[in-house]
This record gives sequence, C-alpha cells and structure tokens, in this order.
Amino acid sequence: MDRITDVLEALKDLSGSPWFYLIILAGCTFDSMVPVVPSETLVIAGGVAAGLGDLNVGLVILVAWVGAVLGDHLSYLIGRRASRWVLRRAQRKEKTANRLRWASDQIRTRGGLLLLTARFIPAGRVLLTLSAGITRQRQVWFTTWVVIAVTIWASYSALLGYVGGQALEDNPNAAYVSAFGFAFAVTGAVEVFRFIRNRRLARRLGAGAGHP
Repeated sequence: MDRITDVLEALKDLSGSPWFYLIILAGCTFDSMVPVVPSETLVIAGGVAAGLGDLNVGLVILVAWVGAVLGDHLSYLIGRRASRWVLRRAQRKEKTANRLRWASDQIRTRGGLLLLTARFIPAGRVLLTLSAGITRQRQVWFTTWVVIAVTIWASYSALLGYVGGQALEDNPNAAYVSAFGFAFAVTGAVEVFRFIRNRRLARRLGAGAGHP
C-alpha cells in the first residue's frame, strides 16, 4: 500500500510540471507506432493535473491530439513504404494474400468505424493504421477519420481525468485512482463487447457454411 502511495505521489509531482506537456506529446506519438507506451495513462494523468490546477486541460487535449495524429500518420506511412514488400510476399503465400484481401475489404467497408473504435485499443490502432498504409487507402480518407477519432479520444481521456481531479481536489491520490479505474473499466467493457460480437459473428458464419 505504501508503495502504491509513493507511485501516486511521484505521478502527481511529474504530471504537475509544465514539462509533462512534452511527455504527453512524445508518448502519444510513439504509442501510435509501438503500443507499449501508455498514452492513455499520460493523457488521463494530465487531465487530473489540470483538474488539480497544475496544468491547462485545453493544452493537455491539444498536445495529446497533435501527438496522436502525428503518430497515426507515421504508422500509416510506414505501412505504405512496406506495402510493396508485403505484396511480394502475398504473391508467394496464399495465406498472406488472403489476409491482405480480408484486411483491405474490412477497411473499405467498415474503415471509418474501425478507426474510431481502434483508437481506444492500443494494439488495435497500430495494426489498423499500418494496414491502412499497406493496403494503400486514400490519405485524405485516412486523415479525416484519424482526426475525428483522435479528437474524441484525446477529449475523452483528458476530460475524464479533469473531472476526477476537480471532484477530488482535496485527495489527489483518489483522483488518479478513480480516473484510471473508470478508464480501465470502459476499456474492459469495450473488449468484452468485441469478444461477444466476434463470437456471434463466427457462429453465424459457421451456421451459414453448413447450409449450401
């Protein structure tokens, strides 16, 4: 318990510094390419710090937005650069070709919705932005949906922390715990929904395959 308290105190000290804006910017940029950087955690922490009066919530949203948009586009460009290599492999391996066709079809039919939901799933958004580049989706289309998705994501994450910080201004540790707890609960609910939906879809496809 003491260790958790020490971590929360260290987080409060770090997120209360103006340098934390740059940390959020860097974290959101690299998280779009390497899904091990906890960008949501950084943005929520910045929102809590804003609620406590240490940062400005508008700037937290702005730097998170800039970093995420930049990172998504870098991931997309990496995918486009790798597309020729992937296509060459697809010509040699039928399994790779089938996966590539499936990804391309999914992006063309549900791409906008996928980009919106994947923004809240770290590994999912990296795979999707790379796939959009590999399948050479139009950049105007990609940018439009990324801007929409990132605006929702950055605003949600920062404002979630901000509300927690203001509501529990006299207890900063509780503010961080409550904000992170709510965010994890929402992410878990999304994952459960996706799991149930995918299982139902798989059953329908299986049932359809059994009836020629």
